[in-house]
Amino acid sequence: MPTSTPVSSSDFHPVEAMADLRHEFGEHGGVNMSIEASTTFSVLDAKTLPEIFRGLRGPDQCGCFLYGRHFNPTVYNLGKQLAQMEGAEAGYCTSSGMGAISSVLLQCCDMGDEILASSTIYGGTYALLHDYLPKKCGIKTHFVDVQDLSFVMNSITPKTKVIYVETISNPMLQVADIPALAQIAKKHGIKLIVDNTFSPLMVSPIKLGADIVVYSLTKYINGASDIIAGAVCASHSFIESMMDLHLGSLMLLGPTLDPHSASAISLRLPHLYLRIKEHSQRALLFSKRLKDLGVTVIYPGLEGHSGKKILERVGHQEFGYGGIFCVDMGTSEKANQLMDTLQNEQKFGIMAVSLGFSETLMTCPASTTSSEMTDEDLRKSGILPGLVRMSIGYTGTVEQRWSQLEQAVKKIASL
Repeated sequence: MPTSTPVSSSDFHPVEAMADLRHEFGEHGGVNMSIEASTTFSVLDAKTLPEIFRGLRGPDQCGCFLYGRHFNPTVYNLGKQLAQMEGAEAGYCTSSGMGAISSVLLQCCDMGDEILASSTIYGGTYALLHDYLPKKCGIKTHFVDVQDLSFVMNSITPKTKVIYVETISNPMLQVADIPALAQIAKKHGIKLIVDNTFSPLMVSPIKLGADIVVYSLTKYINGASDIIAGAVCASHSFIESMMDLHLGSLMLLGPTLDPHSASAISLRLPHLYLRIKEHSQRALLFSKRLKDLGVTVIYPGLEGHSGKKILERVGHQEFGYGGIFCVDMGTSEKANQLMDTLQNEQKFGIMAVSLGFSETLMTCPASTTSSEMTDEDLRKSGILPGLVRMSIGYTGTVEQRWSQLEQAVKKIASL
């Protein structure tokens, strides 16, 4: 499986860890890795194929490949890059973030097992945990406030196999104390799975004790809103278990990433750190200015946010507090008016789901990305009808974009 040399030092830096992998050249000497479009791979000796099927040969043993759903050289190389970035032993790239999440959870849990999950997570993940897994697989999830560590610890039962959190939660931007949660998980012999989609480079969950990191590569890591992809970063043994011929979720469910998509994402990794810095810098500046205007803003970089000190303790501070903030306009009507004004009058951003794009993307989570949640769970999570989530882009000048945002907010506030 895709591998890297794990880094164990306390001063782990994701950009430095990735640097050496850029010196793996394409098969014809190109400065970028080649795209291997073959679905199946040949061997020179007939006895090699059975050895590959038995796990005796593969990409790590003599460079043998078998079939694209198993391993593809281009996808394999992207997995190596992401594993290196995370400080993980191995990585595997999937066709979507949900493909990564669902495969990991099904690998970790059997019928009758239970999951502890953060009560504020992406709506698609919530639906998987709240509806699909209990009905289809007999796997039950208890949603908890992961900031209440005592409650998390007391909620673990003999059936609990997983604690599932997002580093920075979608959309309420709560910050998980990964080292503390990792201690709880290890004490009870269960897995800590962390979705790091909102915070690549900002936080390195595996170096903080998480067992498995999942990503929607569609968002920040890809950055252009043109490719759907996901990733799993974990230990050698866990990735191997997911590739098992009989019980491997990745092998049997088949959510492998297309090699052309893997190549395109790989080309964008070298400037990920520049993009993350700019997203974060603008989000921090705009959120501070909005707060000064009297707007209710949720952002981990603001004083008084419960996650600010956690991020400062566990994160790589040069990458800031993330490129997303939420504003509460009070009602869904005013939230919609704000987004209409920002898009259609001020040309500030675009009304669309997703995040990590060059342009600012805006949505009302209660009616879109979190709409899978029950009304009660929306209320418990604080996802109010007037909440607007903004994934801040980096096009235009800072002052140009601020002027557009300021004018729109003042206009809607006066109505």
